[in-house]
Amino acid sequence: MGPEHIKGRGGQDGSASDDTLLDRELLDWPAPLRWREWILRVEAVIFASTQPVSREQLQRVVGKTCSIDLLIEDLIEDLRDRPYELVAVAGGWQHRTRGRFAEVIRASNAPTRSTAAKLSQFEAAVLTAISYFQPITRNELSKLFGKQVSRDLIGNLRGAGFIASGPRSPTPGAPYSYITTKHFLTVFGLETLRDLPDMEALEDAGLLGRHAD
Repeated sequence: MGPEHIKGRGGQDGSASDDTLLDRELLDWPAPLRWREWILRVEAVIFASTQPVSREQLQRVVGKTCSIDLLIEDLIEDLRDRPYELVAVAGGWQHRTRGRFAEVIRASNAPTRSTAAKLSQFEAAVLTAISYFQPITRNELSKLFGKQVSRDLIGNLRGAGFIASGPRSPTPGAPYSYITTKHFLTVFGLETLRDLPDMEALEDAGLLGRHAD
């Protein structure tokens, strides 16, 4: 897999189009070297970004006719023996440290690029409920947990960028509902909401129970 999948730049004849100016210098490179350069460029862009990098953003540095999926496959293979990996998150790709190194990183006490906010157990439970039952109102959340979900708690989750206002509820007073954001997917390493864990497992773990503190 790799160079044999390269298409001509800007068309089958290999001519460069206006949207691939960055890549013109590679037109005369042998196919294997050009493919390797594309992989390095993709890795550099993803490494430098603090947010998941979308397919459209990667196409800007390799051109629209180059297969991003095949480049990603080869890059994942290149990183197989590295302490970090490439993961699909929130509609893009991002570097993540492999789980088996988490304890070592914590022990070092070194600053990390993690953007995860520190949530209380109850805040985490409310965020989990929103992710599964969205759009959901604050009153509905209070009924779900059997105790008041405060405006301050909702404000904390909004301030952390995990939730946003959703459509108004058809219930009396038409309160706003709440939904999760792309930032939520990014921080928790999810490509889409379909990647959420099984709800029954979370209930068994007490994350959706009515008595979280």
